[in-house]
Amino acid sequence: MISLHFEFSTSNHILFGPGTVSKVPEAAQGLGRRPFVLHDLSGLSDPLIEQLKTLGLSPVPCPVRGEPTAQSVMDALHAAREGACDIVIAIGGGSTLDSGKTVAVMLSNPGDLFDYLEIVGLRQKFENSSAPFIAIPTTAGTGSEVTRNAVIAIPEHRLKVSLRSPYLLPRYAVVDPELTYSLPPIITANTGLDALTQLIEPFVCNAPSPLTDAVCRDGIPRIARGLLPSYRNGKDAAAREEMSLASMFGGMALANAQLGAVHGLASPLGGLTSAPHGAICARLLPIVMEANLNALSKRLPDSPALPRYSEVARLLTGDASAAGEDGANWVWNICREMKIKPLTEFGLKSSDMLGLVVQARKASSMKGNPVVLTDGELTDILEKAK
Repeated sequence: MISLHFEFSTSNHILFGPGTVSKVPEAAQGLGRRPFVLHDLSGLSDPLIEQLKTLGLSPVPCPVRGEPTAQSVMDALHAAREGACDIVIAIGGGSTLDSGKTVAVMLSNPGDLFDYLEIVGLRQKFENSSAPFIAIPTTAGTGSEVTRNAVIAIPEHRLKVSLRSPYLLPRYAVVDPELTYSLPPIITANTGLDALTQLIEPFVCNAPSPLTDAVCRDGIPRIARGLLPSYRNGKDAAAREEMSLASMFGGMALANAQLGAVHGLASPLGGLTSAPHGAICARLLPIVMEANLNALSKRLPDSPALPRYSEVARLLTGDASAAGEDGANWVWNICREMKIKPLTEFGLKSSDMLGLVVQARKASSMKGNPVVLTDGELTDILEKAK
């Protein structure tokens, strides 16, 4: 028997279920007095801010507009320091949560953000734990509430890079499916397929573990049951609950296993185009599944990833005889029904292909793909994604 070696880390305390956002003020009260509250523009943060005030806390609100950049995060950090904030709360999508993680860890560590960023920075390690951080997702996609990285855009380099540290794990992850009811259908689709990607890639990657396998096996059929119903009817409580739980499981999986070519390509695509991360993953997922199945069959027919792709197909379709290709077809069909956009609509051009392939090869996510894809195969994926 092969000896197993793995680690598993997640947020210190997880609160899941409808209405759990109401428990945040009391949790915050035990962590600090002046919460810095990063929020999107949906208005979902308004009741929370009022409840914090009712308990005698002094929240400092900070709106987050779009995906975090190094400048926007440093501006938020300056505001948090000016406000003498001692706890950070983020309520919103993955961008808001990533902004919150970054502010929380920078509050307790010296220097500039670029001292710690990978690729464009010095990649130094944080010496101190972050300020107490509470993550409250309002989408079902990134799983950022249980991951130890934050994605930051660097517009001047046309890149998105990661900040990585165990200190980025939130003190509390509060996952309330009711906060996702107002998500528009297209955001439901893109974030939902991002969540599916973050369950499939760790399951078929070259470094899974029994614990990540368990959450993937549970999460994939939840998305199969919940994605289309939540797309068609945002107030379908059962479907939204399935998606919120599956999204959190996807975050746990990616934080403790590896990803693959979807995320390897999504990293440079996110910096080069105007496409949100979820839209990129949604478009790439079935194409990469087909490319991996083809490459594995030709070059690594004994790879354990092949039977795992067949298991993915069975989990998605409910068909005990399904093969890997059936899983890719299932994803294609749901992408068509939810009108997932080609990447040309976000500015991708054929002239971008060579540079994207070079950048994708450098991405840490690409190292987890179950087979090394050739430059030609990566280019073909990008051409099909156009």
